[in-house]
Amino acid sequence: MSSNVNESLKNRKKSDYVYFLTYRTRWSDNDQYSHINNSVYYHLFDSIINDYLINHCGINPAESPLIGLVVSSACQFFSPLSFPQVLELGLRVNSMGRSSVTYEVGVFEESKPQPAAVGGYTHVFVESKSRKSAPEADKKA
Repeated sequence: MSSNVNESLKNRKKSDYVYFLTYRTRWSDNDQYSHINNSVYYHLFDSIINDYLINHCGINPAESPLIGLVVSSACQFFSPLSFPQVLELGLRVNSMGRSSVTYEVGVFEESKPQPAAVGGYTHVFVESKSRKSAPEADKKA
């Protein structure tokens, strides 16, 4: 990732995001280096994105005829987080295609204005049974 893009992400503010979810870190989120393990960030992305899809788009993966499959993901880390901290997760949609949506998630320590990490992923929406691309996704997200 270019340094300009990295710097742009590092300078994100909470106001750059439109949907928020609070996460209270757990002892088990920490790794041997006493900070949140990198894999936990992807759980955070899943949590806020799926919370939004279920509560605001009516897409429940267990019941909906459409589901989103992750086709790419990334995360840029700027400062360490650890237990016990309360985090604010911010969500925005960076792009929408015919059947895809690219989400960005800012991970903020509760009282800090700059993100500790910024990442996210791209969903391709498919019919849950056939797994064929579903262009109606544009209307849902």
